[in-house]
Amino acid sequence: MEFEEAMHTNTFPTVSGKNLDRKKLTFPKDFPAPYNLALMAFYQRQQLDVNTWLPFADQLDSEHEDFTYIEFPVVYKMNPIQQFFLNEGMRAGIPNQKAREKTITLYLDKTRFLGQLGIDSQNEIQILLVTQEGQVIWREAGIFTSKKKQALESILQQERQLQASNVVS
Repeated sequence: MEFEEAMHTNTFPTVSGKNLDRKKLTFPKDFPAPYNLALMAFYQRQQLDVNTWLPFADQLDSEHEDFTYIEFPVVYKMNPIQQFFLNEGMRAGIPNQKAREKTITLYLDKTRFLGQLGIDSQNEIQILLVTQEGQVIWREAGIFTSKKKQALESILQQERQLQASNVVS
């Protein structure tokens, strides 16, 4: 996993990883939608926190063609054999095809990656709304709440209105 320096903390750094279907992807180039909710966990125990976001993220994904979400387990660099065993263990534990496609493990220098994104703690999951170009337009930390839901819906509405006005202009 190599990544380039991000210009500032509002840009998602270039990173590569494989999803649980073993497909190699590089971000931000491979963000599939205009708006991508990146759910980042740093420890296995944080999957429960990520899971609090999934019903709402899945609902938005189903209702809006311009939105999707991706789960990014962020892990320290490991040798290829360790990566293989961790990935295959996660793959075996996630039978859902959609979840496998949307889970991309990033093996990298966590400290550097977090620094590039302006994240100063791994104690809570991080949630970023990222454009297809890699621009971070919203961020939050921790479990899903109705307040965070409203904030995300509001930023998505603002962004869509801005895009619509740019098309009309």
